[in-house]
Amino acid sequence: MKKVKIYSTRICPYCVRAKNFFQKKEIEYEDIMVDADQEQLRIMMEKSKRQSVPQIFIGDYHVGGFDDLIEHDMDGKLEDLLKD
Repeated sequence: MKKVKIYSTRICPYCVRAKNFFQKKEIEYEDIMVDADQEQLRIMMEKSKRQSVPQIFIGDYHVGGFDDLIEHDMDGKLEDLLKD
């Protein structure tokens, strides 16, 4: 399974929802707290071209935010993205 990264903050409700989504599906993820690390915030913005959180990556693929994640799941694309 490809590595999942979630760039998030402590107070973001959509970040919590994205993490809960992965936990319910038993998918491991790396949580990168950008409110605690300005360098990680810079990296997130450079990689995603966005300033909002969450920003979700599966491998090198930029899924986007929580709504994008759910759309990928509903379209049946998420499982393929997670495969090695």
